[in-house]
Amino acid sequence: VQICIFTVNPLFVNFILCFCFIVLILSLFYYVRTALLAGERSNGASAAEDDVFGLDGQVEHKLAFLRNHVPRETSLVLIGHSIGCYIILEMMKRNPEQKVLKALLLFPTIERMAQSPQGKVMTPVLCHMRYVVYLPLFLLSLLPDRLKVGLIRLIFNLCGLFPRAANAMYLGGQEMKKVLKRDDTTIGKHLDKLIFYYGATDHWCPLQYYHEIKQDFPLGDFRLCENGFRHAFVLDAGREVAEMVFEWICEDLRSRVPGDQNASFSASAGRL
Repeated sequence: VQICIFTVNPLFVNFILCFCFIVLILSLFYYVRTALLAGERSNGASAAEDDVFGLDGQVEHKLAFLRNHVPRETSLVLIGHSIGCYIILEMMKRNPEQKVLKALLLFPTIERMAQSPQGKVMTPVLCHMRYVVYLPLFLLSLLPDRLKVGLIRLIFNLCGLFPRAANAMYLGGQEMKKVLKRDDTTIGKHLDKLIFYYGATDHWCPLQYYHEIKQDFPLGDFRLCENGFRHAFVLDAGREVAEMVFEWICEDLRSRVPGDQNASFSASAGRL
């Protein structure tokens, strides 16, 4: 089994490393053979040729990553957060042959993002004001070559902030425009493999979305946060969410392990 974690917008990938690290380390104690982190880009992975920083390009990039680095017979546990949940559903739709054991969708932004309370605030920023990020680059182009080279080296040595921010805002703008209608067809087809975890006060996927999807799919596994975790849980509750997710993975794997191995698995889990 391989665990794949799909993150939020690549600009913020560093914030989730603590959460990812905890999940992967805990999982490696048991019957998870290896794990991989599919964050933003990976050496050797062939992303979509066109619009690699767009939403469609990111989905194709993840599919290419799995094709290039994961044997076809390998079983997968997919973990998504925010837009990563949309990416997972798109992957399952475009490549239904993947051997997905379980997909855990945390605070899923899979529908009506621009209509959500936070989306109404961020859509104008992400769709229009992102061009402000390009202004410093334009001003740099007007400077003498010697000064231009020095400043560019300084910027990239520090953090590469401007192009990274522009790319992240571009992807965010596409999310507002393209994540519209919930993909009920894909959800229904893979319902037994999906766990949805909604926040009680999530301004990206409000409580209304939770009640609606639960009503439309009464046999689905939809869980509402009772711990007060916020959408950006990695900022203050990464370990707690990681341990919770780890327990979900253990439960699913335990149910698939034969009797003798299951007893050994349970004993190991109890000692952690």
